[in-house]
Amino acid sequence: MSVELALIAVALEAIVGYPEPVYRAIGHPVTWIGRLIAWCDATWNSPDQTADERRLWGVATLVLLLVVSAMVGRLLEHLLPMVVCAILASSLLAQRSLYRHVADVADALETGGLDAGRTAVSMIVGRDPERLDGAGVGRAAIESLAENFSDGIVAPLFWLAVAGLPGGIAYKAVNTADSMIGHKSDKYLEFGWASARFDDLVNLPASRLAALWLMVAAAFVPGGSPQRAWAAVRRDAKFHRSPNAGWPEAAMAGALGLKLNGPRVYDGEVVDDPYMGDGRSDVTTADIRAALKLYRIACGAQIAVLAILVVLSLAS
Repeated sequence: MSVELALIAVALEAIVGYPEPVYRAIGHPVTWIGRLIAWCDATWNSPDQTADERRLWGVATLVLLLVVSAMVGRLLEHLLPMVVCAILASSLLAQRSLYRHVADVADALETGGLDAGRTAVSMIVGRDPERLDGAGVGRAAIESLAENFSDGIVAPLFWLAVAGLPGGIAYKAVNTADSMIGHKSDKYLEFGWASARFDDLVNLPASRLAALWLMVAAAFVPGGSPQRAWAAVRRDAKFHRSPNAGWPEAAMAGALGLKLNGPRVYDGEVVDDPYMGDGRSDVTTADIRAALKLYRIACGAQIAVLAILVVLSLAS
């Protein structure tokens, strides 16, 4: 049943996304989860506490998120038909919105030049856009596409397929917590420690799967190379500062013959990250379009595999 739920959810999201009128009317699950995280932060994360106390309250926050997510998901599955649950689950995925945000960067560069491209890419990355040239804007957009393919689409879909609606909601709660409090700042180093580490753990299978889908997709993109993608993953992924982001980024870079990641500037500070891939660094809008095509085929590949699993389960 979980695999069927995941298939219907991802198909619905691919077709219609999350309708804007619905968002305006009731918000989005991420915003609801975010309110609970913000409450925990305001209530339990005090600068007057010791580091151990803040870490303990951070663990309590993670446990609360997991328990509430599991309970809500299980209750909805018990009360609602699977199709309605799948509609709700589709809101946990971001295939269409991710495509649109990255395509907006290519459109902005082509029609408005560098300043417009910097503005567009600032909507999806955290680095300083004013430090980016045209190629830097393109690399940032493709890196964001690769990383968010893993944690915005493959990961929630994986946990939906494995653990149904409770698994999908719980994953989204953990991922949202990592985004909100999983920082290495003085305020969140201890309080967000549990959420950040658990997010790394639950993203491990999805990051590897995301790299696999990108390798498969590379065979169907002009100029793409599954062999280069695999070589880049084997050589470079382990050097990324994230235990997960390096896998899809290296696969994307190798598949398209690019060099991604590398040194960049966050909040005025240079972060000396290693490169993923050994190809060109002079990324153009054509490369962004190629990355988007690779992404769409990779999304199609995982939908096809889910469909096969559903057919096999029905036949058994």
